[in-house]
Amino acid sequence: MIPADCRVRRATLDDLPQLMGIWGAMQFPLDELSRRVTEFQVATGPAEEVLGAIGLQIAERQGMIHSEGFADFAMAEGLRPMFWERLHSVATNHGLVRLWTQEEAPFWSHCGLGKAGPEALEKLPAAWRGLGGGWLTLKLKEDIEEVISADREFALFMEAERQRTARTFGHARALKLLATLLALGLLLFVILGAIMLLRKNPQLLHP
Repeated sequence: MIPADCRVRRATLDDLPQLMGIWGAMQFPLDELSRRVTEFQVATGPAEEVLGAIGLQIAERQGMIHSEGFADFAMAEGLRPMFWERLHSVATNHGLVRLWTQEEAPFWSHCGLGKAGPEALEKLPAAWRGLGGGWLTLKLKEDIEEVISADREFALFMEAERQRTARTFGHARALKLLATLLALGLLLFVILGAIMLLRKNPQLLHP
């Protein structure tokens, strides 16, 4: 049963001894996680006892939920919604665009994290690509850099189209000018020809 005054907060170095006990029971890498203790959120009871913990590692404006553990797994079902609320808040505050996890509890799928397809896996940060498969992911918002990139590409496309249109109109104007000059030249040729013909044959003016 979850204590009524249970709360979830960021882990501190003071929590490390209790976290080491939870991580040891889960056979997590103690040395590695102990150096990353501030990645963790902890659920604590009325005496500040650590009831459970879960990590959120951040890379490339994305977050990885990892290393879920509980002092008593009978409390897991009650603590996970509290952890999720906290993790979602932290992700929002950090402006994260996507969450990832390899946690296998069905709860995370119920939160909206779905199996990552090939297209989503292309966005997996390089730091996590050596961790194997089985990824679940949730897109939190549009990546502003992707939006800016798309807008930039569209702007470049429109500029290229504008230049192409300008070149087309330029060519059309040049052809129109050439046609006009040719017509004027032909008209001048006809007039000069008529003048020369009349000079040689003035009787043509008198029928």
